[in-house]
Amino acid sequence: MRDLWVFGYGSLLWNPGFPVAERRLARLEGWHRSFCMRSIHHRGTETAPGLVLALDAMAGAACDGVALRAEPGTEAASLAYLRERELISSAYLETELEVEADGPMPVLAYVIDPEHVQYCGGLPLEDQAQIIARARGGMGPNDEYLFNTAAHLAELGIDDPDMAWLVNRVRALSRD
Repeated sequence: MRDLWVFGYGSLLWNPGFPVAERRLARLEGWHRSFCMRSIHHRGTETAPGLVLALDAMAGAACDGVALRAEPGTEAASLAYLRERELISSAYLETELEVEADGPMPVLAYVIDPEHVQYCGGLPLEDQAQIIARARGGMGPNDEYLFNTAAHLAELGIDDPDMAWLVNRVRALSRD
């Protein structure tokens, strides 16, 4: 099996869940990181959905993240794990895209299906903050997902102004 490279832009940054042999900073053109997927399993419930990040197509946009190479010999198991984790409700589409990471390279990426019922692109940041501050699912509180992702983006030197705004607003809401 050829090398398995996966694009991490959200929880895969801090919780890949598979053995990683190599990490490279990467940029994906034409997509942006967005809290545009209602989470009914991991960070919310069907009756009180949370929000999780997805890659949402947008002309002129770019998403900075990390290309993760699965440890050689674990490609099949890593792919099976990712499919179980990421395709739990069919809101993500498993897609091969090309990122820039010291040159162009193909990666596996999980992008939002804009036709899926869980898609909620375009929510104002305040609405996102209100949901994230209160939601909780099988993997824990929604704000934990936000805080972990934002912290890892900062560690990597990746600036995401919307994420920074959400962190500050959700912390303020938690104090209320």
